[in-house]
Amino acid sequence: MEIILKTELSNLMYRGKVRDSYDLGDSMLLVSTDRISAFDVVLPCGIPYKGAVLNQISAFWFDKTEHITKNHVIKVIDDVDWLNDTYGKHACYGKNGFPSYLEGRSMVVKKAERLPIECVVRGYLSGSAWSEYKKKGTISGEHFPADIEESEKLPTPIFTPTTKADSGHDLPMSFNEIKNAIGADRAKQLIETCLKIYEYTSNYALGKGIIIADTKMEFGIVDGEMILIDELLTPDSSRFWEADDYESGRSQKSFDKQPVRDWLTDSGWDKNPPAPMLPDEVIKQTTDRYVEVFRRLTGKALRPRPSV
Repeated sequence: MEIILKTELSNLMYRGKVRDSYDLGDSMLLVSTDRISAFDVVLPCGIPYKGAVLNQISAFWFDKTEHITKNHVIKVIDDVDWLNDTYGKHACYGKNGFPSYLEGRSMVVKKAERLPIECVVRGYLSGSAWSEYKKKGTISGEHFPADIEESEKLPTPIFTPTTKADSGHDLPMSFNEIKNAIGADRAKQLIETCLKIYEYTSNYALGKGIIIADTKMEFGIVDGEMILIDELLTPDSSRFWEADDYESGRSQKSFDKQPVRDWLTDSGWDKNPPAPMLPDEVIKQTTDRYVEVFRRLTGKALRPRPSV
């Protein structure tokens, strides 16, 4: 089992908390590593198979939602021979071409002009929205009835966008701010597309016994057309709940990095870097959750197949 925390190809364009992006000329290579972050800090250890789950579950959803909107995927990398044949060695390191560990955890995507908006759709009241509601009776600045419980299903899904900050925390955006940023027509298209994607995917997931409580999406512009980019409906960008265990009025069992957050909180860490090393038990619990939600949603075996 190989844990990939950092990829070292040449032509690095951007290194995020989890993903590395490499320049391929008119396209780019997006690599999902096994890095994990919590409370806006990247941890010193990785989560085995996490990058493969993020890459392959995104690919699954991009394919599923293509009837709603186009996306940035050119090729999901199952075999590095395709990369070598298509792009040669100009974007590689060493004399043997692209490394085999890219298989299952990378995709070639279109270069897009990223819209400066984090598109959040909520179907249930949880997380930061629940915290805001308890304090102010509002969700993303809008007033809601006073009797909604934690984790309760909202009457209709709501669009609660935030800024897409390069550093620090994202901030809530109003509809007028979105219109000012991207124009009224594009803003309307963005909201309608996000709500359609959430409705379609949440209904699909519920059929697999999983509730999608909320999710984040990102969009970009290619040749004047708005398309989906980055990741889609992963355990990092969404709250996936066990439907059979669901009950409003409390927090829910989720298929994400909650064991990491819980352990870090209990450890007394002050949430400033550097973060402490996770114990093996917490790492395994987190791997199990990522792999299980992938299997449940896609019905497929993960590549590379985990031994857990």
